[in-house]
Amino acid sequence: MVRTASRNVGKYTSTHKSRKRNIHRPRPRPTRTIVTRSQCLTVGCFFHRLPSEVYHMILDKMSVLEISIFSMVSKEITRSVVEYISTLAWKNKTIIQSFHHSTCPEQRSTIGHYRDLGVLFKRSTLLQPTKERLKFIFSEFSQVPCFRLEQCLKPDCVGFLSYGVFLQTLIAGWDELECHRVFNFVCDLTNLLQKIEIVITGKPGVRWYQKLQLRLFCRQVLLDPWSNQMDTQFWLMQLLKPWPLVSQAHLLLTLYGPLLPESTLGWQDLVERGLPHSALWDLARAFLLLFSKLEVKDQNTNSLVAIFKELIVIPQPWHVENVARLLVLCGSSLCYTVLASKAVNGRLLEISRLIVYIILVCEKDGYHMSWAVKMVQNLCKVFSTPPERFGFIQQLENMFSDVTREFFEFSVTGNQPEDRETFQSLCILLDSSARFHTKFLHMILK
Repeated sequence: MVRTASRNVGKYTSTHKSRKRNIHRPRPRPTRTIVTRSQCLTVGCFFHRLPSEVYHMILDKMSVLEISIFSMVSKEITRSVVEYISTLAWKNKTIIQSFHHSTCPEQRSTIGHYRDLGVLFKRSTLLQPTKERLKFIFSEFSQVPCFRLEQCLKPDCVGFLSYGVFLQTLIAGWDELECHRVFNFVCDLTNLLQKIEIVITGKPGVRWYQKLQLRLFCRQVLLDPWSNQMDTQFWLMQLLKPWPLVSQAHLLLTLYGPLLPESTLGWQDLVERGLPHSALWDLARAFLLLFSKLEVKDQNTNSLVAIFKELIVIPQPWHVENVARLLVLCGSSLCYTVLASKAVNGRLLEISRLIVYIILVCEKDGYHMSWAVKMVQNLCKVFSTPPERFGFIQQLENMFSDVTREFFEFSVTGNQPEDRETFQSLCILLDSSARFHTKFLHMILK
């Protein structure tokens, strides 16, 4: 038993000593052999081996938006795309479009095409300085006749609309300094400021075609494409800033004044007869745009009121109903500011007449009479003493009688259509007077 045990121990010991220890060493990882498509392009594995003619044939098969995406792959691809869109063949095929379409789908297609071009030029010139970007981009588009002032006589041309959509897409998101550079570049390229000066210093009724062209260019290229009110305000301020207040009023009327059906500015109609609110809405919108942000540099309430006063005497003092309707459309703040400035200067006769027509406009256009009542109540606070307030109310009541008498005299002078319209206004005035005084007394006796 003992021998057997000792023999077993010996066997166990010798076996244990002879076993080798396994040491696990980490295997070396294989080197990475996968190359992304962008890396493949940057090292010139495919496209850079192609002749330029073949490469351009490939780009010819791509849409404008596809090329814009492709241009962001790498710097080398961006450079090659810029070279491609600089070729005369591409410009003739892609930029030179027909802008005289008779159907809306064709017009929308052309405008959409220029929106895509804006994306392409925005992306492909992203790495260039602003000055170089503008120089390159406008060199591509400056020779299109329908993009230039006084070069296209077609009434259905969508050239300015397409240009505006392109410009808006191109500079969307740019900071204010860059937008200033864009404005200066456009002015230099088109002689815009010189053309504005010729228009605003000319007599009303002359140079009507130049005025219409200026209106279309500024509205469709610089002002209307923007959905953000702040952007539109910026461009409007750039157009107004170089000029004195009188010229600013002329320019506003040129850009936003009423248009006649034959596409001429209806300035004389502002003097001779009352116009519907649709004819004055654009002007009101421009004033609201300026009045909504008075902290804009070089702009304050007094200057805006001065512009308004200059505006309503171009080409001659407007029909009072048009002044009243414009004030109503401009809203409570601007309306009160204009009327209060007249009240402070003691012009009770003028302010009373305006208020009577404001009440008439409220009745005609369906505004709540309480709006006019509150306006009169606020104006009463401008006068510091009870006798002054009483004098204001007395003058207002006398003006109701005077305007009613004027309407009646006009209505009985003949049987022309305008006389019947005057008689209708007389009836509306009587109704509005009753509503106003009812509401006024009700609010006082509360």
